[in-house]
Formats: sequence, C-alpha cells, structure tokens
Amino acid sequence: MNQQSESVCIIDSHTGGEPTRVVYEGAPELGGGSINERLKRFREQKDSFRQFVLNEPRGWEAVVGALLCEPSDPSCSTGVIFFNNTGYLGMCGHGTIGVAVTLFHLGRIGLGKHRFETPVGVVEVDLIESNLVAFTNVPSYRLSAGVQVEVEGVGVISGDVAWGGNWFFIVEKSPIEVAITNIRQLSELAQKIRLGLLKKGITGKEGVEIDHIELMAPPSSPEVNGRSFVYCPGGAYDRSPCGTGTSAKLACLAADGKLAPGEIWIQESVIGSRFEGSYIKNKLDQIIPTITGTSYITMKGRLVQQAGDLFKNGIPFNSE
Repeated sequence: MNQQSESVCIIDSHTGGEPTRVVYEGAPELGGGSINERLKRFREQKDSFRQFVLNEPRGWEAVVGALLCEPSDPSCSTGVIFFNNTGYLGMCGHGTIGVAVTLFHLGRIGLGKHRFETPVGVVEVDLIESNLVAFTNVPSYRLSAGVQVEVEGVGVISGDVAWGGNWFFIVEKSPIEVAITNIRQLSELAQKIRLGLLKKGITGKEGVEIDHIELMAPPSSPEVNGRSFVYCPGGAYDRSPCGTGTSAKLACLAADGKLAPGEIWIQESVIGSRFEGSYIKNKLDQIIPTITGTSYITMKGRLVQQAGDLFKNGIPFNSE
C-alpha cells in the first residue's frame, strides 16, 4: 500500500462464530509460482498488508484473513493464503468453509465440489448448500501420545501432539471446565502449556512449533461426542470447534482405535457451535478427515488506508 488513500475489498463471514475476512480485491501483487512461494513473498515483503487487514483499528484478534490467489494447480478453483494477527497459517478449517461460502456469495463458484490450493496442500470442498460446507482436509496424524509437560502453577499435564493442517497439543481432560464463563482461565492455562512445550523443546515434525493448544472436555449433550477449547497462535481462542483441531482430534481417536473410518464425531466449541467430522485412511496409515460446518456472511465492504494515518498499517501487535 502506498501513502495515498487506498482501499481493499473484503467480505467477512463467521463459521461457528469464528470470523473469516476474505480479501478479494486490492491485495498486493505477490508474483507467480507456487502458493508457498507467494506466501514467502507475502511474509517477507508485504507483511504490513496483513497487519493493515487484521489488526486494530480495522480488525481484531479473533479474525483470520484469507487472501485469494490464482492457483498454480489448474484443477483448483482458487488458491488461498490464511493469516492471523500474529502471522500465517498453513491451513484453516473454519476459514476454508468461510471462503467457500464467500466465493458462492460472489458468484465465483456454484454448489458442488471444488478444490482449493493452500500452503500445506490441496483441500477438496463440497458446497452442499449456500451456507453448508464439507471439506476434505490434508492427511492428518498423531505424532506423539502421552507427552508430559510441566506447566507453571499447575504441574504436569499430559497430551498428544497431532497434525491436522496445523500443529496441536491436545489435552484429553481439561483441568478447567470448558465453558464460556472460563475463557480467561482457559486461555491462561493454554498459554502456560504452550510456554511449557517451548521450554522443554517439544515440537511438531522437523522442529516446527506447536502453536495451537486444544483442551478437551466431556460432551454437553447426547448429540455431541466432545467439547473443546482451542487456543490460537495470536492469543485468541477459536469460537468455532476448529477445523484443523477437529482433524487432529480425529487422528488421535483413530490411533487409539476409538473411532472407526466413516464413523461420525461431533465436536462442540466452547461457545456451543458444532462441526461434524469423519475420516478414511490412506496408504500411509494417516487419516483423511472430512469436516462439515456452516458459515454465514456478516459484512461486505472496503478497508481504507489514508495518508497521514498513524495506524494505516494497524496497531502493532506483539503476541508475547
């Protein structure tokens, strides 16, 4: 963005209460090549755009951005780069559902199956109805089970390290009730767990930081299989049940023999929204999850950046 008055076209939606902001016009030029090559340029050369779109005073910590790109894979309807208040995401499940509903709203796709190219691979999206979407995620798996971490003021907590498009540390039984009245306490606990993982050097594959914490609890009703609180990289909690988090949970259930291929798992978020998940296995004994949820358009507009605005690129954010 230059020093003159500029605007960017966006559509906001929410998936199970979690907001997605799709940038569909006015984004900086990222050049050609793969989605990962363009993500690298975005991160290294155009990060001020991410901050402008998501940080206060135009955004807030819970919003996930989705930048639409020309796909390098011709079988895909779009490429998409997901980002949040602190950086970039390999995949975003609720965001994928939101992007599908947004593209339909824009008249760019119709009902039926489509493919989206993301930095961690191609995901297949089935737009069942205008607001109902099922997406088939990237292969997911559990890396380690029963990992113990010392948590300040709490003691030792055990959890599983799993991949569902992002890296998760999943605690089977949250020591704090997963309830909307306990958001602050749950967030503080999750942050302490994340710091404990860093201190002990517990990571995902190839040393990648585990940046999502998922605290599980018993179901709230017979229609639900599990209830979750998911703490995101930038310090916000996921209002939705988290698509990549549900995928990671399915991988753990499959590894423990607690959920059969094709069997339905209903995961409920801390605010009560729900995703439906199931899986099949691939030849590498990983799971291929399918997550179903709803998304609704909340706003269509332009973000304006004017010369002379002290916060034209947003208020600087520090996750520490």
